[in-house]
Amino acid sequence: MRYKLSLIFFAFIFLSHTLAAQESSKKENQSVKSDSIANKSADTIRPKSTVPIVFEKNKEYELGGITVTGLQKFSEQAVKVFSGLKVGQKIRIPGDKLSSAIKKLYNQKQFSNVDVYISKIDGNVVYVEFDVKELPQLNNVTFSGIKKSKAKELKKDTELTAGAMMTDNLLVTSENYIENKYKEKGYLNAKVTLNTRTDSTNLNSLDMLVHLDKGSKIKIKTIHFEGNTEVGDKVLSGAMKNTKEKMFGRFWKGSKYIEDKFEEDLQSVLNKFSEKGHRDARILSDSISFNDDNTIDLYISLEEGRKYYFGGISYLGNVAYSDAKLNSLLRINKGQVYNANVLNERVVGDGSPNSQDIGSLYQNSGYIFSTVNAVETRVQNDSIYVQIRINEDEQATLRRITVSGNDKTNDHVIYRQIRTRPGYLYRKDDIIRTIRELGQLGFFDAENITPDLKPDYIAKTVDIDYSVVEKGASQIELQGGYGGGSFIGTLGLSFNNFSVKNIFNKKAYKPLPMGDGQSLSLRLQKSRYYTTTSFSFTEPWLGGKKPQSLSISLYNSKQVGYNYQTRDVDKNKYLNIVGVSVGLGRRLKWPDDYFTLSQTVSLQRYDLVNYPIGSFTFDTGISNNLSYQIVLGRSSAGSNPVFPTYGSDFSIGAKVTFPYSLVNGKDYDNISDQEKYKWLEYYKLNFKGKWYTALFSKVVLMSNAEFGFLGYYNEELGYSPFERYYVGGDGMASFQLDGRETIGLRGYENSQVSSIQGGTIYNKFQLELRFPITLKPTASIYALGFLEAGNSYDGFEDFRAFELKRSAGLGVRIFMPAFGLLGIDFAHGFDPLPGGIEKSGWQTHFIIGQQF
Repeated sequence: MRYKLSLIFFAFIFLSHTLAAQESSKKENQSVKSDSIANKSADTIRPKSTVPIVFEKNKEYELGGITVTGLQKFSEQAVKVFSGLKVGQKIRIPGDKLSSAIKKLYNQKQFSNVDVYISKIDGNVVYVEFDVKELPQLNNVTFSGIKKSKAKELKKDTELTAGAMMTDNLLVTSENYIENKYKEKGYLNAKVTLNTRTDSTNLNSLDMLVHLDKGSKIKIKTIHFEGNTEVGDKVLSGAMKNTKEKMFGRFWKGSKYIEDKFEEDLQSVLNKFSEKGHRDARILSDSISFNDDNTIDLYISLEEGRKYYFGGISYLGNVAYSDAKLNSLLRINKGQVYNANVLNERVVGDGSPNSQDIGSLYQNSGYIFSTVNAVETRVQNDSIYVQIRINEDEQATLRRITVSGNDKTNDHVIYRQIRTRPGYLYRKDDIIRTIRELGQLGFFDAENITPDLKPDYIAKTVDIDYSVVEKGASQIELQGGYGGGSFIGTLGLSFNNFSVKNIFNKKAYKPLPMGDGQSLSLRLQKSRYYTTTSFSFTEPWLGGKKPQSLSISLYNSKQVGYNYQTRDVDKNKYLNIVGVSVGLGRRLKWPDDYFTLSQTVSLQRYDLVNYPIGSFTFDTGISNNLSYQIVLGRSSAGSNPVFPTYGSDFSIGAKVTFPYSLVNGKDYDNISDQEKYKWLEYYKLNFKGKWYTALFSKVVLMSNAEFGFLGYYNEELGYSPFERYYVGGDGMASFQLDGRETIGLRGYENSQVSSIQGGTIYNKFQLELRFPITLKPTASIYALGFLEAGNSYDGFEDFRAFELKRSAGLGVRIFMPAFGLLGIDFAHGFDPLPGGIEKSGWQTHFIIGQQF
């Protein structure tokens, strides 16, 4: 650096004077006219005074004083502080402390030049002077050639703000940044000019004018490939993900030329050749040709090379697994087109959690120290022979498993989800499964669950520390609105990491007792004419030793008579519903431990007093709904419950009541509805399945299929008026009294695809592309596009499996731990509602708290 060169030059002058003095007087003392400790260039060394200053080499002096010259805006005291020197300290001339002082001043990026001189020596006391030159400051910046809003952005991005020091680096980087920013937008001829002038009203300040000449936006007209015969132009242009020809109607990918992206695409072209067996393909040259219509043509000259095939594959070093076993994973036969990418993925994996490869086979059998490599042993004509070289080493066991980062969640809640245990063989799949299980708890940021592996090669053991980042696990629902002539208020609290055992422990309230993984929710909704309260509690590990859950819920809803025209309330007319349910669930071990089996018994009691509702033909009486539900499910989706990227979720279940009408001997043709529906009877069958497939660039395809059927035991009694399906709209459950299931079908109004009394059969199919915008623990946001189709039917006689209501649209989802899921969808329904003739058209749906 410049000050180091100055020190060297000073040392040279110093040594010359010393040698001269030794030859003439044989004394150790020497004199110099002026001693410049650090200078930007040699011509800055000049005598500070005409009187020689004599000092001793390597002698330690006391710093007696510091003066500063050349200042305009800075104070002398500020420079002294920046230098780090203090009066009274010991220094050598020359020495590290003076060199460090100069470096510190330059590091402030406030000075263009710093010189240091010895101004005086008084015995053992030395006085130094800093001669500095301040950099000018930027005062006003004016942009021309662009809009004010764009100018504001550029000021921020380039740091061209008032008070910035006018360094050469600031000017160069700002000019290059602006030009490159607009070139990336397609303005390849963008030119930036920076002009400065002295601001006479402000000391040592400059004003700047930034002029941007964008020119015309230039698009790629044609991409010409030369030299390719085996691999077609369309295949090669398809491999270029960022560099595309201009095409009408393609809005999702522009046709801009961006140099660094183009370089990436050239490598993608070579990779495509490699996939087709042309491993020797290379780019000979590339060039750009500008056209008169503000477009460019790209020319890519290639050497395709010959096409290669797998000549044969052998294994070396495998003892634990036979060649046949390894071949079943490699899935490459002699004579196949040579593809290095496929070979590498089958040998060491593709990076996905479900990768099926030889390396993962060993990693899942304890061989953490194993290495697997594919080596080309020889090339004969057009055949390439490959040897898979394996160093198995010894199997490793797990020694110590720890968790860090959990401040609220108790250790035992985490450890019971961990699949890696001390003494177990090391298995990569167990680590992946652990990450998934911890992410599914919902207490931690699923994107930041990090296993830190510490293998011990000598002992053949592995320690693992799972680092987690906790996020908010509780939610609050607070809503208010006006509808039907009455104010409606809702208050809901959900605590998803609750601790019941600490309810009476005052020290555990921070602000509530948390950490045991239990769920507790309370909800109150009230208006002038109805009140609904509910309570639910879930213990996911009943007894604390096995993954079996206990769920309890209680709720009460009371609605009084209300005249919507006069807004009068009649409390002598009411419907009161009391419900309770108890459920038990457990994780199964067969067919695998992704399966769960849950069973629930529930009872609802409907008490009507002069209160007519559409489900019954009587307005005074009591009806009971006692049911048993069993659900077999399998959930392997992960690892982030908000944005799964792999796996599936499916469930098949049945909900049944006792067949009272088959055993009570009643004549259902000659009894009142009050007697007929004293005990509701029905059976329901449901299936739901979702599959998650990662496609590219974090885009995930979610596929969904659903089916539901409501049946009856006795034809005389027929279908139950309760528990029916209502299809259409956002799928959010609203205030309902009859146990209905609401099925979302975007692009249509809520529940309007079904008949007024509700359907007894429904089916639904869905494809949804999801792209994450951010998956931070404070807020997870993703955009989506979807295709949906579904319908509702009043019985098997009306069932038409392929007569579906279709829709498509776009949407966005925002998940915040404190408020749950929020979203909006814009959907277009392509078919008319039942009984209509015009298609549904565009619908807007708002989502609050719906399932992912």
